[in-house]
Amino acid sequence: MIIAAKPTDHQIKRLELRAPFEDLHLAYVDWGAADSEKVALCIHGLTRNSRDFDFLARHLAGLEYRVIAVDVAGRGNSAWLSDPAQYVVPAYAAQLAQFVRLLEIENLVWIGTSMGGLVGMALAAGGDTVINRLVLNDVGPFVPAAALQDIQAYLGMAPCFETLEELERHLRGIHAPFGALTDDQWRHLATHSSRKTKDGWVLSYDPAIRIPFAEASGEDVDIWEVWECIRCPVLVLHGEESRLLSRDVCDRMQATGPRAAVVRVPGIGHAPALMSRDQHLAISDWLEPQTRR
Repeated sequence: MIIAAKPTDHQIKRLELRAPFEDLHLAYVDWGAADSEKVALCIHGLTRNSRDFDFLARHLAGLEYRVIAVDVAGRGNSAWLSDPAQYVVPAYAAQLAQFVRLLEIENLVWIGTSMGGLVGMALAAGGDTVINRLVLNDVGPFVPAAALQDIQAYLGMAPCFETLEELERHLRGIHAPFGALTDDQWRHLATHSSRKTKDGWVLSYDPAIRIPFAEASGEDVDIWEVWECIRCPVLVLHGEESRLLSRDVCDRMQATGPRAAVVRVPGIGHAPALMSRDQHLAISDWLEPQTRR
């Protein structure tokens, strides 16, 4: 069942999954014309949510894309999982594969930031994939354990803030590698990354996502064998100061498997926030080389 809000330039929707995910609904934001033949599916990073893609979605919708940005299970307005052990990439991949089938999408561009890119690689490597192009935002088939431990350091927190302004200051600190965002952009992230409780403002994700992450953060992520199975074209946005994606890994991605195109984003760490025009154009120029707006 799909529940939609009042139509605007985007709609807030919810999709109930089926067996074996009967108790799971995924919230998503749907931009552009529902009947467009060009579809982009946007999947966020570990502690983020669908509204990170609002700026990029407006840009792509202007190029006649239908853009669907999903809250992965345990984030944003999607349901939390009863079993924290299922907060892992293979489970997300299975859930999102069913999500795409239920929406009857046969071809799409997958745009994944960090964790969303890992899920995209897993699905793009499958023989029955509907992904015809893959955009990886600052992630590749190798992630060093040291970078995962950096994330674990703030993922282990479960702070409660008296005001939204305090929560925003927290986000500005832990996500400083996003780069020089405007005050309005930081407020956008804070507004859509939070929920109000009786005790104050908290971040809008299930704190239990840290449980399987903590168990795995002592080891490198190494899925080069998955990379070699991907056949669709791939674009990589690389934050040049990223600790999660190195230049050496980017070089190997350019030379092996689908032989990715790489765009370096100077002055940015992990990960480009996809809120600036140059980052929008890096993606749309690759998708639509004959069109520039």
